[in-house]
Amino acid sequence: RFLLGPFCDKYGPRIPMGIILLISAIPTALTGLVTTTNGLIVLRFFIGIGGSTFVMCQYWTSTMFTKEWVGTANATVGGWGNLGGGIAQLFMGSFLFPVFKNIYDGDSNKAWRTVCVFPALLGLITAYCVIKFTDDSPKGNFSKLKKKNQMKDTNIGKSFSDAILDFNTWLLFAQYACCFGVEITMNNAAALYFKDEFLLSTETAAAIASIFGWMNLFARGLGGFLSDKANAKWGMRGRLAWQSFVLLMEGAMVITFANSTSLASSISVLVFFSIFVQAAEGSTYGIVPYVNPPITGSISGIIGAGGNVGAVAFSFCFRQLDAKDAFVIMGSIIMFTSILSIFIFIPGQPGLMFKKQMQVEPTIPKLSSLSDPKTMGDNESTNSQEHTLNSSLNVSYSSEDTSEKNKNLNDAV
Repeated sequence: RFLLGPFCDKYGPRIPMGIILLISAIPTALTGLVTTTNGLIVLRFFIGIGGSTFVMCQYWTSTMFTKEWVGTANATVGGWGNLGGGIAQLFMGSFLFPVFKNIYDGDSNKAWRTVCVFPALLGLITAYCVIKFTDDSPKGNFSKLKKKNQMKDTNIGKSFSDAILDFNTWLLFAQYACCFGVEITMNNAAALYFKDEFLLSTETAAAIASIFGWMNLFARGLGGFLSDKANAKWGMRGRLAWQSFVLLMEGAMVITFANSTSLASSISVLVFFSIFVQAAEGSTYGIVPYVNPPITGSISGIIGAGGNVGAVAFSFCFRQLDAKDAFVIMGSIIMFTSILSIFIFIPGQPGLMFKKQMQVEPTIPKLSSLSDPKTMGDNESTNSQEHTLNSSLNVSYSSEDTSEKNKNLNDAV
């Protein structure tokens, strides 16, 4: 994720996405050939590269959608991507595995080894379709835009260094570590926690823990959608306030979950806990495209990697501490990161506690006044300047101005 962000800035999301899908499909198909622990570790490493497609995914939607709706777009595709992992396990484990076990006369070893070919095949098909049939942006592929001099080339090193030196990147890195990192941690720890805490069978504990992942169906998208709504009403201040709120509630839910004494209450809290975790993920990537638009790829990559870093850090807590203590520590850290939104300052945008810097903007008179000599005088350069400013600022015509313009056009014809 760190490395692929700058490549998106330079080459666009299409080619890196196709290449990574292709690279990760090959070891996935070879899973059935593994016979040693070391072989499995190496294979898992290369399959894990596929997770970096998240960076291209978020860059792509940031390019394709306007900033007013980018939160919803980023959150929906991100959430459904996570949901895809659960669907793949369900489809392979509950449908394909029994089918091939029956084909191989009950040999489960051959069955699971064969089943792994199917997600690899789907990855190859998707890689081909991405490269062949998609565009990098609404205006076309980056390579063609550069040939037509409609787009400047990007220096990968400069893009990455600028992203690293942006303080906002690291604040969002920490916050994303406390939402996506928590989701990964829960995927690993929830089933074992329910099994040990409430003496459940492995199958029952796994089924209950899967609730956390299924919330991706709507929760992450909801987080991005509400971030967009807050932006429409209060601007960037609305996005930052929503970000702080969902992180604060997420942390509170973690601590509540750790102190739940009955299975029913634990499951109930888990549902709301999951909703706030994934809403925070969606909210984070509603902010990312604003930080520094020309290097969105590099910034997305660094912040996305924050989720994985957070998962590693929290996993150490669960290895070294009792589960309840680990949950309380994790919840406290999450609640602390909710405060970090106060320190996010994006150029040209208001902060959570402070207004944006005042910018001197030209005062544009109404277009109808351009014909009034008392207002404009006879200075042709002034008229020309005002015409240029109106064009550059995309001033909207009133219905009266438009009808007058159309009348003059008809007379001229």
